[in-house]
Amino acid sequence: MRRTRREARERRRRRVRKKVFGMPERPRLAVYGSLNHIYAQIIDDVEGRTLAAASTLDREMKDLSTHGGNVEAAKKVGVLLAKRAVEKGIKRVVFDRGGFKFHGRIKALADAAREGGLEF
Repeated sequence: MRRTRREARERRRRRVRKKVFGMPERPRLAVYGSLNHIYAQIIDDVEGRTLAAASTLDREMKDLSTHGGNVEAAKKVGVLLAKRAVEKGIKRVVFDRGGFKFHGRIKALADAAREGGLEF
């Protein structure tokens, strides 16, 4: 039986989430990418709270002259998220790619977050 792309991503997401859990000392950086936008948030899974978030829909990203669903936008979101996290004292995170393959926009966001000061 053939799986759809959505079902395949969901299987990868469940497989990743079995291993990745955000603790207060090392929260989870979760990424989601739609066709038009990319979203990232840092989550403490013990309390179930979002500690920091950034996306292409943020006010700081409104000056974005390019499309919100490309690599350039993902880099800007990664830098913005890292800046917000470091301001709140978060330096170490565990990366949750959300079932997406680690290349393209997801990789660009991760690399930009690392350059911005996050460690994972």
